[in-house]
Order: sequence, then structure tokens, then C-alpha cells
Amino acid sequence: MAPSKDPKLARLLADIADGKIHTVVLAFPDMQGRWMGKRATARHFVDTVAAHGTHACAYLLTVDMEMDPVPGYELTSWERGYQDFHLVPDFSTTRPLAWSPGTSLVVCDLVDEGGAPIEAAPRTILKRQIERAAKAGFSVKMASELEFYLLRETYESAQKKAFHNLEHFGSYIEDYHIFQGAKEEPVVGDIRNLMEASGIPVETSKGEWGPGQHEINLGYSTALQMADWHTFYKHGAKEIAMAKGAAITFMAKFDSRLAGSSCHIHASLWDAAGRRPLFPEGGKPSRLFRHFLAGQMSLAREWSYFYAPTINSYKRYQSATFAPTRIAWARDNRTCGFRAVGQGPSLRIENRIPGADANPYLAFAATIAAGLYGIENKLEPPPAFEGNAYEAKVTPVPRTLNEAIGLLETSKAAREAFGETVFKHYLHTARAEQAAFDRAVTCWERERNFERI
Repeated sequence: MAPSKDPKLARLLADIADGKIHTVVLAFPDMQGRWMGKRATARHFVDTVAAHGTHACAYLLTVDMEMDPVPGYELTSWERGYQDFHLVPDFSTTRPLAWSPGTSLVVCDLVDEGGAPIEAAPRTILKRQIERAAKAGFSVKMASELEFYLLRETYESAQKKAFHNLEHFGSYIEDYHIFQGAKEEPVVGDIRNLMEASGIPVETSKGEWGPGQHEINLGYSTALQMADWHTFYKHGAKEIAMAKGAAITFMAKFDSRLAGSSCHIHASLWDAAGRRPLFPEGGKPSRLFRHFLAGQMSLAREWSYFYAPTINSYKRYQSATFAPTRIAWARDNRTCGFRAVGQGPSLRIENRIPGADANPYLAFAATIAAGLYGIENKLEPPPAFEGNAYEAKVTPVPRTLNEAIGLLETSKAAREAFGETVFKHYLHTARAEQAAFDRAVTCWERERNFERI
């Protein structure tokens, strides 16, 4: 094989030649935001994959959380034979898995047999919105805050208990609590340090507003790199916990009695070169800041599916739990769905609506597209909210996935921003998720009705 001009690929090939790497994970994000793909031996990677990529079944973008094929997609089906698509490595994403010595991971893009991008692939969707922003003269910088619950269970033991009565790390609320956080440090500390060793910049970790609940903050970056980092971290945190006999859940509402887990998304616009921030202007928010914020607010209900993609997502929206219930904005007010934070170059918009179950590629794409919608239509936000938004008569977030589906179905803005192919693909996905729940018999129903009805 000829020497590579890509420095990260060249380094990977050198590490393979030196015997430091024996396995290369080729991964792409699916509709749920999970890594899918293959593990290649180092020899096969050098001989074939580095130059030609690899293949996977296209059904991976038409399955539900249980990996069951869902009928009705245009991308592929039983009638089309569930053909392959091609995984094209993006070698700029190459990084070692510090918790799995001898293993590197490369994120891939998806194309069909003719080399055309798979439009419904989450990474493609985000890249399209980044390209739209670039054509308008903007680059977008983003960061996501992910919360999770850490449990003294394995995934297998949790399943055997039917996910009831699970033992938490910690027995009381530990928001910012240094002593209580020390109990989780053997796991959380390893996540921080192993992410850093894998080239994912970590800022801080802290306890959150639930027993065993934590947040680890990554550094901000460009939108695509941040989505890759987010997914790498989310996957890696679960693997690291699993290796220590623990389990992590990123469910938006793990327990009805406890705080939900969020994915706050921070976004700011910069010039095309990514050097000059465009949100601050003369010591106050700029016109672009106002338009970008107004766009996000105006489409927050219509596009809520991209921030809250599961039935469980909507259980998180409870008053007085630090989860938003109203589409309002303010300066540093955690009762609002949108928060202006930072000063000068760090001025940014925090969208507090997404939960930890959001697919970052879709949520970031929706954030950018909504902001561009506000700029293109010169929208202005309402006055900054003052007080307790939980008690205000302000537009609410959708309360159920079914409501979110109805709003997305009639969204002309979604069709225009994402294109008909993507719009139909994810609307179908949302409907399939709702239909699966509608067929289910839940523990709540049995407990309420088994004896009494």
C-alpha cells in the first residue's frame, strides 16, 4: 500500500506496523445515535480497508432500538433485499481507544454503491446543515453537556431485575457534591482520564441533581467534530463502566421520582474561518444572535422530535426539576428552554430542551437549521423572560411523542431544511416508535389494573 498523505492514517499505519494496534473499529452513527460497524484486524485494515473502506447492511438505518427491521422505508426493505451500503473512513477522526489497548476507532460516512451519500445517514444530515451555514458565510461551534446515572449493577443484572430496584452509586442528591462524588470517582475518574488519553478533551465532571447522577463536560469544537466526540464519549463511558462491573444509563427519565438526564446544546456562530465570533457586538448580543435564537425558538415545537426522539424523552419535562417546560429565553435562567450564557467571544445560546437520549447529529443539525431559518427570515425573539418560567403562560414544549409527531408532520420548514428524503425517513421512524409503544403493555398498567379492575 502506498504511503498515506493523511497524517492520522499515516500514524495509524505506523502503529500497526510497530505492533501497537491489532484492531480497528469502523463505526458510524445510526438513527438512535449508537455506533454501528465492524472490527477489522490490523492486517485486513492495511490490506483492504484503508484504501477501499468496507460494507454493511443498509437495514441499519431502518431498524428500531431492538434492531428489528421496520417496514415502510424507501432506503431499503425486504422487497429491495436489504442491500449493502459502503462505509468510507474519515481518517481525520482516527483515535485510539485508551480503555481498550491495541484498538483504534475511525468514524465512517455512508455512501451507496455509486458513491452518492446516503441522505438519511445522521452524519450526512449534519454535514449538509454545516455546508448550508458555510454558504451563508458562517461556521458553527458547539458543545453538548451529557448527564447520566451510574449504577452498582451490570447491564445483565439490571435486566434480570427487570430494571426495577437498581442500586445507585450514592444514596442522595449530589449536585456539585465533592465528597459524594468521590464514591463514583473510580468509574467517573477513569472516564475523564481515558477520554483525555483518547484525544477527547474533557473540562470537568460533577455530581448532578440525582443519586448517582453525573455530568462530564467536553471542550467545545466545530459542529461535526463535537457530534463525533459526543458519540465517542457516550459509547466509551458505557464500555469503561461495564469493564468495572457498573452500568450507565443515558435515558432522559430513568426514574419518575428522580431528575431526568439532559443534553444541553451550546451553539455560537463564527466567521467562515472560525476565528471571529459573530454573537457579541459592542458589548451586547448581535443581530445574528437574536435571529439565530429566534429561529430556534420558533421551530422548537415543530422540531422537538430531533431533540426528544423517544416516548421516554417527554417524561423528563416536569416542572421544578431543572428540565424545561416552556419555550422561553433569558440570561442565565435555568427555568427557561433557552439560556444566553457567556460573555464576549464565549457568548452562546444554550438549548436546554434535548435529553441525554438525543442523537447529537440530528439535534445539532436541527439547531443549525433552525438558527439559519431565523437568520433567513430575520426573526426576532420575544423579550427576555424574567421570573419562574415553570409558572408562566408561555408556549409549552410538547408533552408526548405523539404530539411531537403531529407537529413534525405539518412542518413545512422541516421539509425545506432537510429535504423530502430525510423528512419522510425520520417522520416514519417517529411513527414507528410511537406504534411500538402503543402495542406495549407496561408495568404501570399491570400494577394499576391487575387486581383492581
